[in-house]
Formats: sequence, C-alpha cells, structure tokens
Amino acid sequence: MKLGKSAVVLGGSAAGLCAAGALSRYFDQVFVLERDELPAEAEHRRGVPQSKHPHFLLNSGRRAIGALFPGFEDDLIAAGGLHLMPSMDAAYLDKEGWSARKRSAMTMIYSSRILIERVLRDKVRELSNVVIREGVTVRGLATRGGGTGDGTVTGVELTTSAGDEHVDADFVVDAMGRGSPVAKWLVAAGWPEPEVRTLDAKVTYTSRWYELPSPPRRPASWWWQHLVIMPTQDRSEHPAEHEFLVNFFPIEGNRVIACMGSWGLDMPRTTDDFVESARRVRTPLFAAAMDRCTPISEVHLTRSTGNRWRRYDRWANPPKGLAFIGDSICAFNPFYAQGISSASGSALLLREHLSRATSLDARFCARFLAAQRKLLAVPWSLAMARDQGYECAEGTERLRGWQRRLLAAVSSPAFSLIVGAAREDDVVDEHFAKVFNLDESLGEMMRNPRVIAGLVRYRVRAALGRHRVPFGFDAQAEPPATDYSAAGTPAATTASAG
Repeated sequence: MKLGKSAVVLGGSAAGLCAAGALSRYFDQVFVLERDELPAEAEHRRGVPQSKHPHFLLNSGRRAIGALFPGFEDDLIAAGGLHLMPSMDAAYLDKEGWSARKRSAMTMIYSSRILIERVLRDKVRELSNVVIREGVTVRGLATRGGGTGDGTVTGVELTTSAGDEHVDADFVVDAMGRGSPVAKWLVAAGWPEPEVRTLDAKVTYTSRWYELPSPPRRPASWWWQHLVIMPTQDRSEHPAEHEFLVNFFPIEGNRVIACMGSWGLDMPRTTDDFVESARRVRTPLFAAAMDRCTPISEVHLTRSTGNRWRRYDRWANPPKGLAFIGDSICAFNPFYAQGISSASGSALLLREHLSRATSLDARFCARFLAAQRKLLAVPWSLAMARDQGYECAEGTERLRGWQRRLLAAVSSPAFSLIVGAAREDDVVDEHFAKVFNLDESLGEMMRNPRVIAGLVRYRVRAALGRHRVPFGFDAQAEPPATDYSAAGTPAATTASAG
C-alpha cells in the first residue's frame, strides 16, 4: 500500500541508504539528498571521515540490511568482504595473555566502511523509484503547526548548483549524522528543545592503512587474519600504550587497517609517532606485523566519539511526517561498532511500521518513536556500561564518583569472567555473541538462569585450576595456532597456560 507520493531522505551515507530501502515500497518516489558527489567505487569522501577507521558489521546489522536489500551480504563478499569466525581467525589478547583459538557461535563480515557504502549504493540504485541527488545542500524544513498536535513536516528547502529549490514531501527522514541541524530547524519552527542525553568518554582513535604481503611471503605463524589487543588491567606502572585498544583489522583488497584508540589519552598524529607508539603496545606482534606490510595512507585521527541520544520520543507532539535514522538521533562511541547496525535496525523497524500503517498521522510517529526507543536502548546501555566507568567521561550520564569507581572496579573483571566462561560453555558463548551483535540486551543475558549457572560453574572451576580451555598464553610470544575447540567438552580438563 502506498502511503504518499514522495519521501525525502536527508543524507546518503549508510543510514540514509538503508532508510531509502525502507521507504521505497510505500512511496511513489524517494529522493536521497547528499551534499557530496558520490564516488562510483569504494573511495573516501569528505562527508564520512570515519570511513578511514575499522568498521565491524554486526550480525544484527547484516540481517537488517539483508532484509532491506536481499543479496547484500553475497554482494559484499563478492566485492571482497571477508566472512570470518573471529574466535578462529583472530588473535585476541585479553587480560592474562593470548586467548585460545576455538570455534564459537559468532561469525562476522570484515570490510571497509567505503566498501559497505558502495555496495549499499549499488543496491539502492537498483530500486527504480529511488533517486540519489548529489551535490545538494539541505537548508531547512518546510513545516506547519510547529509544536502543536497537528505539527507536520511538509517538505525540504535545498540549494543546488542551479540555485535554491523547494521539494514537497509526504515523509522526511533525517539521516544527517551527529551534526544534523534538524533539531535546530524544528525548534525554530515551534517545537521544544529536545532532551539530549550525553556521555563523552574522551575516546580518540588513530588509524593507518597497509597493504599485506602476498600470502606466500607471510610468516608461517600468521594463521590469524585479525589481531585484537585489549587494554591492560594491570595497575602497576606501564607505558600509556598498554591502555590502548588495538586492532589490526583485515579488509578487502589484501589490506588491513592498523588502529589504536584510547579513553582520555593523547594519541599519535604523525606517521613517525604512530610507528613508535605501535612498538610500545602490550605485544610486539602488532609492530612486527606493520613492519611486514606496506603503508598506503597517512595517519587519520578522530575525536568526535561521544555518545549522544536526542530524545525526540519524549516530545508530547512529535512532528508528523518525520523520522530519524542513525547518528542523527542516537550516536555511539565508535569503539563498540554499533552505528551501522543500529541505523539499519531502525530503518528495518521503520519499514515494519510503514507496512502496518494506513496513514502517517501523529499516532504513527509516536508509535515508531516508542519502538525505536526500545531498539536503541540495547546498544545505549552497552555503551554506558563501559564508558561510565572512566573518570574522564563528561555529560548528562556521568556517574557520581562512588558509582563510577564501583563500575570501573567490576566492569573489566565481569567482562573477563563472561569471556572466560564463553570459552568453555556453549550456552554462555551463544548469548555473549547475541549481546555483542545487539540481538540481546546485557540485562536479558544476565537474567538467564542457564547463563548464570554457566558463569558460576566457570568461576568455581577457575578457582580450582580446572580450566577446560587454556588461556593466558605469553603476550610476548606468538599466539598459539592450535585449535582448542575439542577442549570445551566436559571430558577435557586442561590447566591454564599462563
């Protein structure tokens, strides 16, 4: 059922493209308005500076995009994306040392952000009633009855190379990202200032792209494709780099993104400083791997990483004919890889609500915002669970001192407990994968009696030194290539290697 003649999407990044896919069934024509000139291939552009850093496409995002654009996953892999199982294909350095390599419930697709968006653009261009307009600057919204029960967005004001233009719209989606001016436009039209929840943990991350050596030239010890180094939990004196979260992240085209990030610390900005910092992280493997690769970019640094949730759902009279997708409503600390998956999930949710709608009245907008609130609460709570523990964090969600210290004291040990139990318990592993991939909230997982039993059983066995899967392999040595999958069976009892 068609709900209108035209819909307009503000922004042509991943969130906007997913929104276009959601709208295409229900409007005669959908216009995607994008400020940049979009490249035909997978290339960086001004409007997406974060494309120079690693992007995980979580399973919930894969499914949502696949529902909006059937064949997306196959197309992404055909274009060079890597379908991997992190527990088998990634070397993971946690608190005690390298984790064991074993099969698990989670797989992921690795690729660059620019490839994800190129494949999405290709899928959108297959939709006959969707038009992507490039080089367009959106100047404002056309509205009537601002702030009242009949308040409605009726169109968009824009500027192109040909001059100013007005576009009528039965529905508008704001997908303009963190810096979206839509809230200001709505306030100027009569709506109240939206409540904004914030928490900025002062995350900074810096990345450099490398070309890998050809497979015959790689060391025999490189069984891994992805390298992850978690921040240390050691409170004794150590280099600042031991506090970094480090990724050696594989992408298409025989390339990797070397990335270092931190909460509240200065990060290297030059290539020389980047290389020197890499030599001071917790394991020599990171710098050694970089040395075997060929650098193909400069160093890229990002600091706009705060969590920010505009609570449009709390307005008594939200505007009819308007929805918000992606960072324009809820932006996350990028460390947690929630952005694209949350945006695509919101777009799929919008399509579900459109499929049941008979009109785009106030009740439709209120119902969608309420459902979207529940969806966003899952990644938001996960981001808060980590970022609220940092003393440097600022914002409305900053905890009191004693609360912050308590969270900081329990969060890392609790995370290590869950990771350890997941190594040995398939049920804990399954639920942990769901939480990581935004398919289940952390609260739901921790209310599951079987998960609690698995955590307790692991803790008791750990206290008795009866680990089924070894862990804590020497961080200064190569991570072990042995497949310990069979060690997770109840019959096996292996002591820790660390």
